[in-house]
Amino acid sequence: MTAQITCPFCEIAKNTSHNRIQHQNEYGLVIRDGFPVSEGHSLIIPKRHMASFFDLNEVERNALLTLLDQAKTALDKEFEPAAYNIGINDGPAAGQTIAHLHIHLIPRYQGESKDPRGGVRWVVPDKADYWSEQ
Repeated sequence: MTAQITCPFCEIAKNTSHNRIQHQNEYGLVIRDGFPVSEGHSLIIPKRHMASFFDLNEVERNALLTLLDQAKTALDKEFEPAAYNIGINDGPAAGQTIAHLHIHLIPRYQGESKDPRGGVRWVVPDKADYWSEQ
């Protein structure tokens, strides 16, 4: 008999009163990241288990984007960040470590980085600093 692997995001979605849930609708939920890279780092997660953003149907996609907006509004009020990074690691080669789609909403704060230029381009460090080669 093989052990069944449980998905941590499915476990949270099963319990709609889970204490980590910040916002939710019929198709998704928002939680704070368990390993945040900044204060307020949040995840927007579909309730239906799927690995890829590209597996969402239009209704689910719109529902998750509504949650993204709600999470941003709440973070603006609570933390007043200067900006945001929004990212999805879609597949193992892109760094996805939990095979359940999740959208990162990462608040960014003035002065937290010496030079924030390039933002998400730093996932490929050798190609991030394109402005120095011009």
